[in-house]
Amino acid sequence: MTNGNGTTEHLPGRSRRRFPGISSRAYEHPADRSALVALRKLSGFDTVFKALSGLLPERSLRLLFLSDSVRVDDAQFAHLYAMLRDACYILDLEKVPAMYVTQDPKPNAMCIGLDEPVIVVTTGLVELLDEEEMRAVIGHEVGHALSGHAVYRTILLFLTGLAVKVAWIPLGNVAIMALVTALREWFRKSELSADRAGLLAGQDLQASMRGLMKIAGGNHLHEMNVDAFLKQADEYESSGDLRDSVLKILNVLPRSHPFTTVRAAELRKWAASRDHQRIMEGHYDRREDDKDTSVYESFRQSASHYSDTVRTSKDPLMGLLRDLGDGAGDLGGKLRDRFAGRGANGGAKGDGGGSGGAEGATGAAGS
Repeated sequence: MTNGNGTTEHLPGRSRRRFPGISSRAYEHPADRSALVALRKLSGFDTVFKALSGLLPERSLRLLFLSDSVRVDDAQFAHLYAMLRDACYILDLEKVPAMYVTQDPKPNAMCIGLDEPVIVVTTGLVELLDEEEMRAVIGHEVGHALSGHAVYRTILLFLTGLAVKVAWIPLGNVAIMALVTALREWFRKSELSADRAGLLAGQDLQASMRGLMKIAGGNHLHEMNVDAFLKQADEYESSGDLRDSVLKILNVLPRSHPFTTVRAAELRKWAASRDHQRIMEGHYDRREDDKDTSVYESFRQSASHYSDTVRTSKDPLMGLLRDLGDGAGDLGGKLRDRFAGRGANGGAKGDGGGSGGAEGATGAAGS
């Protein structure tokens, strides 16, 4: 398509709704916002952030990708470049980020960079996903860029490597790992926001679900089923006793991404929500209003989200928190029964009631 200036516009390959001026606030998960606020309030974070912003070798990073990866453009991986431009057009990201394909059999993608975001996808991911699934992933990374996540992701990667190098120094690793743990907690939440951005860019929920299934189980779609995959998320959330709840927290702490079944369940829930419907109808938060956004309103939304999570989750730990909030008596007996896997009357395992979101499966430690 040629505009009035005689230049060519790269528009989506099929009809999709565009979101002019959309703010990242429109799709950000409440847990993403609250985790980022908590991260910024972490003692010493501002000092470390400012120091690393000046020390991190961003120019070296860009040269590395230029020298040892393939840059995506009109001449190389042109189909990926078209998807990238489509995603930027739909989410109204004015400057198209640089994008590279790097040799790695493990399917992965990331958005990094301090001055400007850079998107990197692995060959394993490119070979695994079909066009619509890949479109959702690229939209996911463009969502990271629009939300300003690239800076924190870059610092997380640097600190993770630094923690390994200074592990032999007494106490040298403690402070760094505190920051790494906080950054991982935030980044897991940010993935839920970016999944939503990927859905807005691709506008194909089934493709988003298939992509997550393939990342979990490989390129064997004929052996997999979306409904059965989502049942795993429900089973993961509701099964076990308090010991399992603690193990879920411990299992997720070293991870940068939430578990794929949890991501799929969260995305399906949001796709069916009124918030998603309003965005698709053209009613959404806009960047021009970001400066007038109330910090109190962000806190209120985050608090409401966690309240709903505790109220509706099937996780045994969340069920205990509900009991505490209701002023339940015999706390010692309840703790003993929950850890032993018995209900309040010593019978079968309690399910905690409700049928809430999969986010609650990991509680405050991330999804």
